[in-house]
Amino acid sequence: MSYIRNKKHGFTLVELLVVIAIIGVLIALLLPAVQQAREAARRMQCSNNMKQVGLALHTYHDTFQKFPRGTYACCYGTWQVAILPQIEQGNLWENYNMAERYSHASNQDVTTLRIDTLTCPSDTPNAPYVSGGIEYTAHNYAANYGNVGHYRSAPGQMPPDLNGIEFMGAPFSFEKAFGFRDITDGTTNTLLVSEVLQGVDGDLRGFTWWGAASGFSGYLPPNARDPDVMESSSVCKNTPERGLPCTSATTSNPYRHASRSRHPGGVQSLLCDGSVRFVPETVDLATWRGLSTAQGGEVLKEF
Repeated sequence: MSYIRNKKHGFTLVELLVVIAIIGVLIALLLPAVQQAREAARRMQCSNNMKQVGLALHTYHDTFQKFPRGTYACCYGTWQVAILPQIEQGNLWENYNMAERYSHASNQDVTTLRIDTLTCPSDTPNAPYVSGGIEYTAHNYAANYGNVGHYRSAPGQMPPDLNGIEFMGAPFSFEKAFGFRDITDGTTNTLLVSEVLQGVDGDLRGFTWWGAASGFSGYLPPNARDPDVMESSSVCKNTPERGLPCTSATTSNPYRHASRSRHPGGVQSLLCDGSVRFVPETVDLATWRGLSTAQGGEVLKEF
C-alpha cells in the first residue's frame, strides 16, 4: 500500500510525442503570421523612408528651383549625394568632394557608410563593390530616368527609342537638372523615385553612389522577370532566383534597370507630389510606363 501511494505518474513516450506534435503544428500555423507581421512593419518603414526622400527632394527644389541632376558623370556624385543635407546628413555632404570619384580616399568616409533612410529593411544590406579592401555600400532607392533606357546615347542626346517606345521625358537625367515646371504630366501622375534591390558579389545594382546604378527606368514592370540590362558582365551577376536577373547591354539592347523590391507583390514608389504608393507588379505596363514619363500626356489607368 505504501508503494502504491508513493508511486509517481509521468508522461508516457506516446504522450510526449503527441505534445511535441501539437506544439509543432501550432508553430507552423503561427510562423507565417509572424513573418507577415514583420514584413508589414518593414514595408511601413520602407514607406516612411521614401516619404523622407520625397520631403528632401521637395526641400531641395524649394531651395534651388529644380531637382538635382541624377548623376554627375559616371562617378562624381549622384542625386543621393546632393540631398544628404536634406536627410539630416549635412556632415556627410560637407565631407564629400564632388571633384573626386566616389572611391577616392577623400570620399570613402561617406561612401562606405550605410544610410538608414536610404535602406529598405526588407532587403539584405550589402556592400556590392569591394576594392583594395574597402567595402562601398549599396542602397534601395533610385531616381526615375524615364520610360526607356537609363542614359542618353551621347551627351546632349535623348535616350534612344526602344522597340517602338518613345522617350517622353523624366524628372532626372545624367547631365541636366529638371524641376516641377518640366513635369507637364502632373506631379500625381509622375514617378520620382522607386525601389531597387541591392546586388551582391560585385553586382552593382543598388550601388547608388555610382551614376549607372542611381536610377531605374519604367520600360520593364516592377519585379520584372525579364533581365535588367547592365553595361557589362563584370557588374552583373545573373541571379533570377534572388529576383535579380540581368544581361549585358548591346547596341540594340540599351542599358536599363527595373524597379525591384523584396515586398511580396510589388514595389514602393514615390510620386512627384510627395505621396508614396505601393504599386503592384501586376500593374498595367502602359500605365507603369506612363507614370515614368514627365511629358508623355498619357491617360493612366488606376494603379
